[in-house]
This record gives sequence, C-alpha cells and structure tokens, in this order.
Amino acid sequence: MRGPRGTQDILPGTSEKWQYVEQKLIDICRRYNYKEIRTPIFEHTELFQRGVGDSTDIVQKEMYTFEDRGGRSVTLRPEGTASTVRSFVQNKLFGLPNQPTKLFYIGPMFRYERPQQGRLRQFVQFGIEALGSNDPSVDAEVMALAMSAYEEMGLKSLKLVINSLGDRESREAHKNALIQHFTPYREELCSDCQVRLDHNPLRVLDCKKDREHHAMSSAPSILEYLNETSLEYFEKVKAYLDEMGIPYEVDANLVRGLDYYNHTAFEIMSEAEGFGAITTLSGGGRYNGLVEEIGGPVTSGIGFALSIERLLMALEAEGADLPLEDSLDVYIVALGETSEKEAVNLTYQLRQSGVQVDKDYLQRKMKGQFKAADRLNARYVVVLGERELEQGSVSVKDMSSGEQMELPLKQVIQYFKQKLAGGEE
Repeated sequence: MRGPRGTQDILPGTSEKWQYVEQKLIDICRRYNYKEIRTPIFEHTELFQRGVGDSTDIVQKEMYTFEDRGGRSVTLRPEGTASTVRSFVQNKLFGLPNQPTKLFYIGPMFRYERPQQGRLRQFVQFGIEALGSNDPSVDAEVMALAMSAYEEMGLKSLKLVINSLGDRESREAHKNALIQHFTPYREELCSDCQVRLDHNPLRVLDCKKDREHHAMSSAPSILEYLNETSLEYFEKVKAYLDEMGIPYEVDANLVRGLDYYNHTAFEIMSEAEGFGAITTLSGGGRYNGLVEEIGGPVTSGIGFALSIERLLMALEAEGADLPLEDSLDVYIVALGETSEKEAVNLTYQLRQSGVQVDKDYLQRKMKGQFKAADRLNARYVVVLGERELEQGSVSVKDMSSGEQMELPLKQVIQYFKQKLAGGEE
C-alpha cells in the first residue's frame, strides 16, 4: 500500500522543522495580536462556489467534492479564507467589542491538481484575515507580518510586489478597457481565457498559458484607471511601508481575479537560486463583498496565505539553518530485573518533573544501551544496576565531558531539575 498521489508522510527528522516554523508563525501572530481560528476540513460546496468564485480554476477543476449520505454536496477545503469568513458570520464575531477581528489559521487544504515540487494535493496553509477595518495601515500591517514571518525564519532573498486593484468604480473602468483590448485576440487566447474575457477579464492577465502572448505586455494597466479615492488609498499604503522601512516593488500586472478583491494586492517571492520556476511564496490582498456574499453585514477584510511546504523549500534553497533541538536530557540504563522495575519508576518520576527521558525497551546489554544513548544524543546517562540499588544510589555520566559521579537515588529528580534548568547542583 502507498499513500495517495500528491500526498506525503512527514517523518521524524523532518516533522521537527514543521513544528519549528509553525511555532514561529504562531509567535509572530501573538505579537501582532492575531488569534487562532480552527474550522472544519470539509464545508458545504456552496461556500466555495460563492466564496472563491464559480469561474475560478479552483472551483471548476481542483476541488475534492462529493455527496455525503444525506445527499448533501460537501467539499474538502481548498483554501482558508472562505471558511474563516463563514465562521466569522455564523458566530457573529463582527458583534464583538474588539474590532477589527484579527484571525490566523494553520491546517491542511486540498486541491486536485498535477503534483509537482512544492505543490501537492494535500498541503498545509498558514493564513491571516483582518476583518472590519478600511484603514490602509492594516494593509501595511498584514504585509509587515508576512515579511517578518519569512525574515525571522532566516530567508534573505525576498521580494515584496504590490499593486492596487482600485475600488469598484476603478475596477469597472479597467474591466471594460481589458475587454476592449483583448477582444481582437480572443481566438488566439486559450479556451479558459476566452471564457474569462466574458466573465472576469482581470484573470486573463494571470493566465499561465498565455503569459507570453504579445497582447499581455500591452494590456491597459489598472494604475491608469485608479480614481482619486483609490490612488490616495494606495499612496497611504506605500507611505506606511516606507515608514517601516519595508522595500517593495509596484507591479501593475499583479492581480487578484475574484470580483470581491479591491485596493491592495501583494505577493512575496523568493529570488533564491535553485528555488524553482514558480517563485511565489505567498499572496494576499484586500477584499470587499465576501462577508456579504456569505450572509454577513457589509465588512471589508484583508489577508494573505502561505504554503508551509514552499516555505520549507525556500529555507532549503537558501541553506537556512534552523535551530532545532535533537537531543535527549537523560537516558536510563538498567541492569537486571530489579533495576528494571526501579528504572520504570524513575523514568516516570523524571518525566512528571519535566525532564525529557527515555530508557531501553529491547533488553540490551549495557554496551548496547550506551550506544542507544549516543544515537539519541543523550546529555546524561543514569546507570542503575544491582550494586547501585543495594547502595541506594545511581551512577550519572555527563556524555559531553565524560565525567561520572555517584548520586543518592532520592536526589536524582531534584539534581536534574536544577541541572537542566541551569541552576546549582
């Protein structure tokens, strides 16, 4: 038996990296005052049809959708924003006194697409959503959090790219200009873009198949159609980024294809050698209309999402050295049946006191147990034999210095609590 295509097993030795980056992300969210939300792995299919968009590739081609026993159509979540907003509406978080509502999530997402490096059918996504504020400083905060997340992991080859999609009026003007521009080339575009041209022409600019078509480079820029309000908003966002000293580039071709996106859009890319052809690490933007689409009050939001898999790929490409702990505090070597009983109790008591400890479970000889302690990078080995038991003591060996000492059995727990906490013996 093998795991399904597009999935992976994360084994010991690698899972520690996942734990490190996830804990780092959680700590950054704590500093920015974002609270964790956990939503179901599957939702009613309609949520994603309305929340992600019927015309998107995700809904059209990539969702894992099936009927449950009650005949209801349910879908494994392909992204985190729709579920977060659904929960925001259902649980009336918009009515809480502390606004905006600032949330983060980490969890598996599912998309049926061709597996490739850094792109799996089950992947883990981290994302944040700030709901209930139209302040451009929130846009800057979200981008600052995203950049901090990467930089604090040790990444250096980063590029923040931003754009403005404008308000509804600006987008409508740009949309009409795009239709006029691309219509003469309709038959030269891929079948997907021919449909997009009628339903959401902005997404034509984001097409992977037609990106080299000459009409792309001459397409009208959204920046040419920003009205005064939208332009002022974008200038404030850039000013806040400048104030924080966060470098960025403006790319007029950076789009978010869904109708509810407005104003700020951004992506963070890796410029590391050997990272791969797809350089985007994460993307996000501001949206209006999504909360109302799911049945809530008029509420604006902004968020971004990143793939943990692609984050780990970027760390590997840059040779970032994560400060992972791969050692054991104490290993207990037991010799003889009576000693084994005492070793079981001592192991338990040390663990109850907060000490990381393990022992032999394969009835190995003393030499084999010491080899096991070495493989586990044990800092200390406690030897418990018949002679030590008779004397009511243990032998403690410091594995780094080789020093050895006798210690009364009754003092072992207190000794290691102090020793491992950096206190006096």
